[in-house]
Amino acid sequence: MSKILSTRRQFLLLASAGAAAIAADAILLEPNRPLVVRRNLFLARWPERLNGFKIALLSDFHYDPRFSVHPIHSSVGFVNGLTPDLIALTGDFVSIPFSQSHNRIAARSAEPCAQILKGMKAPFGRWAVTGNHDHFTNSQIVTAALEEQAIGVLGNRSIPIERDGARFWLAGVNDVLGGTADPGKALTPVPADEAVVLLAHEPDFADYVAPQFPVDLQLSGHSHGGQVRFPFAGPMFLPDLGRKYVRGQYEIGRTTLYVNVGLGTVGLPVRWNCPPEITLLTLFRRA
Repeated sequence: MSKILSTRRQFLLLASAGAAAIAADAILLEPNRPLVVRRNLFLARWPERLNGFKIALLSDFHYDPRFSVHPIHSSVGFVNGLTPDLIALTGDFVSIPFSQSHNRIAARSAEPCAQILKGMKAPFGRWAVTGNHDHFTNSQIVTAALEEQAIGVLGNRSIPIERDGARFWLAGVNDVLGGTADPGKALTPVPADEAVVLLAHEPDFADYVAPQFPVDLQLSGHSHGGQVRFPFAGPMFLPDLGRKYVRGQYEIGRTTLYVNVGLGTVGLPVRWNCPPEITLLTLFRRA
C-alpha cells in the first residue's frame, strides 16, 4: 500500500511540475518571443518589375506597459533586420477596457505604442488600419497617435506605390465590426487592371471582398491565431469575423488572404502553441 501511495505522490509531483512548466512557458516565454514567418506569394496581376517586393506584416499589438510592450519592442529590431520595402500594421493597437468610461484613457495607449513602432524603417513607409479594439475605444485618438509618428492610416482610401516604372495600390478599410468599412470607397481611384493589396483587420471580411472587388491580396489579423491552441483540439477562442480564416495563407477566389496571428494578447497575457508573429511577405507575379 505504501508503495502505491509513493508512486501516486511521484505522479502528482511530476504532473504539477509539468503544469507549472507549461504555465511558465505560456505566460513568461512564448508571448515575448516573436516568430519570423517568411512567405513568397504569387499573384496573377502583380507587376513583374516589382517582383521581390517585401511587405512586413504585423498586427494586434494591444499595447500595455507590462506585457505586450516587450514583443512590440523586440519586433522593431526583427523588422529592420528583414529590410522590408513597406510595413503593414493591421490594427488593434490598444485594448477595449472593462469600463466604457475608460475608453479615451485606453485609446491613449496608442501613443506609446506608436512611439515604439516608428522605429521600424521601410522606404515605402509604415501604413496602418484600425481594428475593432481601436474603434470601440476611440479610433480618432488612435489614428491621431499613429499619424503623429508618421504612420499613415488608410481609412477607406488607397495610395499608389510606385517603383521602377511600375505600381500597385495599397488600400485600407476602417474596422469591419465597427460598421464603417467601405472597400468601394477605398478602391474608387484604382484602375481596373492594376494590382491591389488591401489592409483589413478582420480576415473573414475576405468572403465579402473577394467576389465583389478586384483585390489581389488581403492582409489581416484579429484572430490572434486563437492565442492558446491545444494539440488536436485547436484554438481555445476565436472572435467574430476571425473564425473561418484563422492564421496563415488562404485562397478565396481571385484573392489571396494572409492572416497574421498578432504580437500582443487580449484578456489573459498568455500564448501557448501560438507564438507572436512577424510576417515577411515577398511578392511575385504568378507565371
